[in-house]
Amino acid sequence: MTFTVGYLIGSLSAASINRILARALVRLAPPEWNMVEIPIKDLPLYNRDLDGDYPPEARALKDTLANVDSVLFVTPEYNRDIPGSLKNAIDWASRPWGQNSFARKPSAVIGTSPGKIGTAVAQQNLRSILSFCNSPQMNAPEAYIQFTPGLITEDGEVTDETTEMFLREFMEQFEQFMERVFMVLPRASGELSS
Repeated sequence: MTFTVGYLIGSLSAASINRILARALVRLAPPEWNMVEIPIKDLPLYNRDLDGDYPPEARALKDTLANVDSVLFVTPEYNRDIPGSLKNAIDWASRPWGQNSFARKPSAVIGTSPGKIGTAVAQQNLRSILSFCNSPQMNAPEAYIQFTPGLITEDGEVTDETTEMFLREFMEQFEQFMERVFMVLPRASGELSS
């Protein structure tokens, strides 16, 4: 099947190791996928007062999410949680009430850090948020990547064969998960659900 997969990178840093991981995932994705980055760096802070008149950056976020089949979250861990920028994007995308852009949209979560637990706590917190947003989640395999110097090149080439195989399998498992989800919940691109 052909899928358009949007990916959100939780870090705003241009030099983010999670951005480098995202490049690797794009390279390792099945060839029939269309991978689309969903930018979040220009979003203002979410404010419920703007629900009736979304700013252009937030409208662009919701429009992009409406045109992807699924969402891949690539997130760092800040103070045992997801970055505020990522939570802010989720808040914009899931509002206003009745127009949740994540409802019924399959998702997967991955992240990297220099530490051995590789964003495990942030990912668990993100899964809780996505559950509330009614996003069907791929729960396995879990992917907590310890980033070491040279593991992934700047252009996304994975230099460790075992890590490359694991990441390729992660993407293949995400494809199988999406296929299973869409057998039950047919794709409706452009439709926002509550």
